Amino acid sequence: MKYTIKTLLCALAVLMAIPVNAQEDISNQFNPISTGVTTLSIAPDARAGSMGDLGAATDPDVNSQHWNPSKYAFAFSSAGFSVSYTPWLRKLVNDINLVYAAGYWKFGNNDLQALSASLRYFSLGKVPIYDSNYNLQNEVNPYEMSFDLGYSRKLSETFSMGVVFRFIYSDMGYGGISSAEDMSGAAAFAADISGYQTVYPIIGRNECQFSWGFNISNIGSKVSYDGGTNSAFLPTNLRLGFSFLFPIYDYNTLSLNLDINKLLVPAAPRQSDYTFIDDDGNTQYDTEAYNQAKEDFNNTGSISGIFKSFSDAPGGFKEEMQEIYFSTGLEYSYNRRFFLRAGYYYENKYKGNRQYVTFGTGFSLNVFSLDAAYVMATAQSSPLDQTLRFTLSFDMDGIKDLMGRRRR
Repeated sequence: MKYTIKTLLCALAVLMAIPVNAQEDISNQFNPISTGVTTLSIAPDARAGSMGDLGAATDPDVNSQHWNPSKYAFAFSSAGFSVSYTPWLRKLVNDINLVYAAGYWKFGNNDLQALSASLRYFSLGKVPIYDSNYNLQNEVNPYEMSFDLGYSRKLSETFSMGVVFRFIYSDMGYGGISSAEDMSGAAAFAADISGYQTVYPIIGRNECQFSWGFNISNIGSKVSYDGGTNSAFLPTNLRLGFSFLFPIYDYNTLSLNLDINKLLVPAAPRQSDYTFIDDDGNTQYDTEAYNQAKEDFNNTGSISGIFKSFSDAPGGFKEEMQEIYFSTGLEYSYNRRFFLRAGYYYENKYKGNRQYVTFGTGFSLNVFSLDAAYVMATAQSSPLDQTLRFTLSFDMDGIKDLMGRRRR
């Protein structure tokens, strides 16, 4: 079968739209970490997306399930839910999108614990499949989705922890060699472990807020689309975040935020790393060693892969440091009703080269809030440029108060 150019764009979407710089000086060093179900790493909501894709230590909101579910135990409201929508790669195609729904409910004495859930659905649109004579044979609708349930609890007045259990399904049925049916759907299970602490130091005459948090996400089984012959790691990720919020005037606050991330996934072997110089001075590939390295990589378990990911980079410690990527963001708030946000996302040019500036705004009432975010890529060739995100959230306490006033 032959596929349209749209199929290639869909593959680009699955690879998180990494802009590859093909300049000669980096071609041999470009070595991004590859995983399965990469769409799990896409920022799903507008608030975090407008601050450079961060959220490990920011104030709790209804979308904390993706960033740090431990924050739900400190949520201001007793319950809430939200729906987010992201048109993906809109500069290239018009039917790839991410829909994300999340919600939580606090319960128990003094609301010390919370249950949460989220549903993520990433659609790659309709992909036509043609035969060798370019006759339309079929249309498939590849997608990836996940559903998870979480539990968080305060362990002290300032610290909480949480766990999440996740079911993942990836249906990339357009990618076989001879037909769309050659590639089956892949299912996996994963878990997150997280923690969050917030304190209120007095600086000068002002009460400020300092928070930090961590989230180890997508710890789970590997995924395979060919019955286990080849398998891919989930995008297991370590996220560590810090947030400092301080008042700047009556009803006005500003928060400074930073997230540090590292994929806990081992690097796949590259053929270029298995070369030698023969007696004639020519560069040759050690095919046997390379095939053995590929076999060892495929046989590596998901848990052992986490530990291996800290020391397996071909370039040693320097390349390990290149695998760390950063998000920084600012959030201005007026009376917790109106918000302005900005951020920056940085990934090393040898590990994906995703670098972009983000902006966003938000408006909140007692019953609902609306947030929007916009991405402006620093690399002109980046398909992520001009990405928009929208989130509509509802506060159940506000809805109850509204309904109570109506009854009276």
